Amino acid sequence: MLGVAMDRLQAMRVFTTVVETGSFARAAEQLHLSATAASRHVAELEKHLGAQLLQRSTRRLNLTEIGTNYYDRCRSILADVEEAEAQAATSESQPRGMLRISLPTSFGIQYIAPAIPEFCKRYPDLHLELSFSDRIVDLVEEGIDMAVRITGDLKTNLVARKLAPVRMVCCASPAYLERYGTPRHPDDLRQHNCLTYSYSPNVWEFAREGREYHVQVKGRIGTNSGDMSRLAAVSGLGIDTLPTFLVCDELRNGKLVPILEEYPIPPINVYAVYLPAARRAARIKAMVEHLWDILGQGNPPWENQAVPVLQKVEGP
Repeated sequence: MLGVAMDRLQAMRVFTTVVETGSFARAAEQLHLSATAASRHVAELEKHLGAQLLQRSTRRLNLTEIGTNYYDRCRSILADVEEAEAQAATSESQPRGMLRISLPTSFGIQYIAPAIPEFCKRYPDLHLELSFSDRIVDLVEEGIDMAVRITGDLKTNLVARKLAPVRMVCCASPAYLERYGTPRHPDDLRQHNCLTYSYSPNVWEFAREGREYHVQVKGRIGTNSGDMSRLAAVSGLGIDTLPTFLVCDELRNGKLVPILEEYPIPPINVYAVYLPAARRAARIKAMVEHLWDILGQGNPPWENQAVPVLQKVEGP
């Protein structure tokens, strides 16, 4: 009976590795198996379950709906097995194994990357794989354990932990405002060159005394990089709405000037998100708590660096 259970666990490992690598051959190489053995493990697993987990084609593998749910559960089970073995071996539950994290590029590099060495020293049995991208990744499809997302409208069936509030500011360089004038109302932005961001709609939102303003903006420069957008604004190429964590230095030293302060932009938040089945995983808990600590436990460090004239707006 034990042999059957061990074979089942091995089949789960093969299945999850096939999903995460996208190939039977790559999974077999990673697990030191033959491609034939890897394929057989998955085929026997499907036979045992009486359901197809993967749709195979000459170009790629796709999870079926049943396969997606089963993959989620397999990752949770295998993580629990790893941690149970670690607990039995060390008499304490220590995070171990692999933790794959998706991070937004600018925020991740500036605020999270510097804290990774300390985390690695604290948990030497944990291996990290960090992916930096501002697009919204599919955790299951891309084999990601958790992601950090920055948004004001979090719509997800994932578990979400709010890590920090983020204020947005509409701003421009003094040179731009001197040349083109300072907008006094959100509607004035329609006559200005606005810097646009690939991962958000070109409709900027403002609010005042309970009324919302939605302005369709346009401009000569669009980018998928927050850092590029900031540099363009500092260079006088247009008006932008940017998070204070990205422009706190520029606001303080006057390279950027806040505008339309009477019309605050709805706040956004930093979240850690992960699959419901992973809520008990020690490695997820450890990273979430680490992020909570380094991001100020609700009082983010960048707020102390931004200019004091900006009105603080509490997040939801």
